[in-house]
Amino acid sequence: MQALTAAGRLIRALAHAFVGWWTIRRSFAAMPMDEREARVQRWALRMLEIMGIQLVVQGTPPAQGPLLLVSNHLSWLDILAIHAARHVRFVSKSGVRHWPLIGTLSDGAGSLYIERERRRDAMRVVHHMTEALREGNLIAVFPEGTTSDGRGLLPFHANLLQAAISSGAPVMPTALRYADAATGETSQAPRYIDDDNLALSLWSTLKAAPLLAIVRFGEPQSSFARERRSWAQSLHADVQALRRETH
Repeated sequence: MQALTAAGRLIRALAHAFVGWWTIRRSFAAMPMDEREARVQRWALRMLEIMGIQLVVQGTPPAQGPLLLVSNHLSWLDILAIHAARHVRFVSKSGVRHWPLIGTLSDGAGSLYIERERRRDAMRVVHHMTEALREGNLIAVFPEGTTSDGRGLLPFHANLLQAAISSGAPVMPTALRYADAATGETSQAPRYIDDDNLALSLWSTLKAAPLLAIVRFGEPQSSFARERRSWAQSLHADVQALRRETH
């Protein structure tokens, strides 16, 4: 029964993904930005529903930019969960742009791309993030730089915080957790770390009992007179506290 349920969810998820791809290719160019963002948010929420995942939003999502959102990173599912709660522009690894289907969806959602293998590329991305924040955008980053198992947080990289400092934009700490909908216990079904296979992670998520995707928003913090390294450490503690509060 689990396999049949997962197969049904997979077929519907692929159909929904192609609807999103088609909408971006045919309609997005003529849409005003606020309508694009609303479409992406509705699409992400529907995708969660198709996969048997209920969105739980705690705290208050940001109403408008400029703002930099920083979150822990657990899975490929994180971007969907945050988009469903509030449309933002993500900073993603450059390889995503070249993935079939997913690359178009990522472009349509307004992602910025970073080549993590090139240390100097962070400077270029910070420049583009700063410009986007000055234009009033909402941008999200995962300062751990990679996914973790959710039992703790990896150290936060401070480089991308410079965009908030340079633009004067506030930063909002945010925490993610996935839980079994029946028990509330943390679920490892969507995990995607180290040598985990993306296809197997997706199948594990689709095969799981109904899940909760919990997104907890903290309070925005002013970037005035901040030093990025010490701020990264402080935000690490804030996200850790928010993560505990999702239980």
